[in-house]
Amino acid sequence: MEAAACAVILIHGRGASAESILELKPLLDFPDAVYLAPQASGYTWYPYSFLAPLDRNEPGLSSGLQLITDMVLRLDDTGIPAERVVIGGFSQGACLASEFVARNARRYGGLIVFSGGLIGPLGTNRSYMGSLDGTPVFLGCSDRDPHIPLERVNETADVLTSMGGSVVKQIYPDLGHTIIGDEIDHARQIIASAAGSA
Repeated sequence: MEAAACAVILIHGRGASAESILELKPLLDFPDAVYLAPQASGYTWYPYSFLAPLDRNEPGLSSGLQLITDMVLRLDDTGIPAERVVIGGFSQGACLASEFVARNARRYGGLIVFSGGLIGPLGTNRSYMGSLDGTPVFLGCSDRDPHIPLERVNETADVLTSMGGSVVKQIYPDLGHTIIGDEIDHARQIIASAAGSA
């Protein structure tokens, strides 16, 4: 792992697995990166919608966030600092990734949000502390995703931008709840940038 130019933490969606999200690895196709994927207990990070009151999704939410914290710390111990760590996910995993980066603001190698957004109901206090210090962020989602309201994607982009993230938001007309090639291209650019900062 010490020889890796960067690390990519990929977080799976509800009902999926670490193995399934790692199927993105050959598509992302960056050989100098190490790819890691945690596994949620029972294949779900938290029980209810990401739009539910925060306390309803405990203790799963806090447990998932702590797992990412532990992974970032372990990577730092092996010589890969947060500035070279890209955190990404799909659906529920993208929501968890977004919330982690907002709650633990600093310069990361990048944040990749495939169909997701910050966690919590309408009106959730978004006064996160700290700065993302130029962290590259990509958010991609359908304009009519059945699980992710467009308003939440827009809110997430605004919040992360206000925190100092370098945010690219791409809304795809009539796309399903999936990942497409254009999103992969954006993700590859972020990973390449993280590796170049080594």
